[in-house]
Amino acid sequence: MVMVGPLGIDTYLPALPALASEYAAPPALVQQTLSAFVFTMALTMLFYGTLSDSLGRRRVLLFSLALFAVSNLAAVFAPDIRTLIVCRALQGVAAGAGGVVARAIIQDCYRGAEAQRALAQVLMIFGIAPAIAPIIGGWLHHAFGWHSIFIFLTLGGAALFAVCYFMLGETLPRSQFQPLNLRAILANYLQALRDLRFVLMCVSIGLLFGAVPLYVGSAAPFVMEILNLSETAFGWLFIPMISGIIIGSAAAERLLKRHPGISERLMFWGLVLCIVASGINIAYTALATIDIPYAVLPLALYTFGMAMAMPGMVMRALNRLPTMHGLSASMQGFIQMMIFTVVTGMVAPLLFDSAFKLALGMAGGAVLGIALWAAINARTTRTPGSA
Repeated sequence: MVMVGPLGIDTYLPALPALASEYAAPPALVQQTLSAFVFTMALTMLFYGTLSDSLGRRRVLLFSLALFAVSNLAAVFAPDIRTLIVCRALQGVAAGAGGVVARAIIQDCYRGAEAQRALAQVLMIFGIAPAIAPIIGGWLHHAFGWHSIFIFLTLGGAALFAVCYFMLGETLPRSQFQPLNLRAILANYLQALRDLRFVLMCVSIGLLFGAVPLYVGSAAPFVMEILNLSETAFGWLFIPMISGIIIGSAAAERLLKRHPGISERLMFWGLVLCIVASGINIAYTALATIDIPYAVLPLALYTFGMAMAMPGMVMRALNRLPTMHGLSASMQGFIQMMIFTVVTGMVAPLLFDSAFKLALGMAGGAVLGIALWAAINARTTRTPGSA
């Protein structure tokens, strides 16, 4: 279920130039098919956690997967680019549930180091979809045209619905269901927003993750113009980048299993690797001729470090609101995806004409995110009992 968002974002990226040609639409308008998906995905993340606290995790997931399948089927028959943007927005509404409800389920079932290990496993599975999605999308588009991509997503959504319907039980005990009361919900959101450390932790995580949406939003020009590769070669970008997430998550999960108290050191060294990778990327793009595989190796190192640090960072943020698992997961997911939306829709188009500019953008997000996290940690350390 956590794969729905990455599949919806990445599978159709190789078809962006074809969509511009098919609908005689400018590239900026075609880019909105991505921005609309990410924006509605981010916005609905605010509500899925609370809805799952009130209606149960299973019901919310089944609704979202059904909507995902139907909206992808509608995209197959979109007569113009604006209709396709609407379909993509509905797909984003559906995709907002997966990651939020998955984090809530982890908090329902696990605590402490076990929760961090479970989250690391989820991140590892999450990493598989972006690695294979653009490759599948490129070959589908090459063989059958862009409509086949949305048929594939329709079938994927239907298959996930069947799996959840027959195999997933409800993880939230009935006694812990929260009343669906608008005033109480608003009060809970205000309580979360008043926790400035929680909000800033979520912003820090989103900034650190910013390298991923930067290169996702720049995928077509980076692969086809900067690297001068074909529409079936998106794996050169996504496999190294996502392999870093998968391997880093697996390493974090194994280390946490053997040494439950190692979380702080994992975060530290993971963040150090992000800085090192950013420096290598800037140096390479400034001094060398851009070519594969060297142009993508710094991305693999960056996402490896990010995946090592993320489980501890996310769980520390979510534990700021220990009695509102769904809401805290919603808020964290919303903030991360809003940063994703801004980066893909506004930052990437300013930078994707140059590998050096993209390297600077990746480094900027890392430095800002790590500096903010360090400032929060320093303040927490000076204030006993506040974390």
